[in-house]
Amino acid sequence: MPARIYKPARNAMQSGTAKTREWVLDFAADTAREVDPLMGWTSSNDTQAQVRLRFSSKEAALEYAEEHGIEAQVTEPQTRKPNIRARGYGENFATDRRGPWTH
Repeated sequence: MPARIYKPARNAMQSGTAKTREWVLDFAADTAREVDPLMGWTSSNDTQAQVRLRFSSKEAALEYAEEHGIEAQVTEPQTRKPNIRARGYGENFATDRRGPWTH
């Protein structure tokens, strides 16, 4: 069963970097999800798709996959572009502004 090792991206609704420092090993689903005709819920017979393992490093995740015979594909994270200069709210009213302040 193929697996994917990746570092999760930051959620768009959060400003911090919580839960993005660890590496995750996710299993790919073998079968497609089915819709229950009575209730309309989605279900699957594949229990491996529910497994999500967290590791402190990429090497630890790869070592685990090797030990257990799991075929894994590593996805490297994209780096964020750092802000050239962090600006605060007070700088909107600074006297050394480049342009005039208009509303």
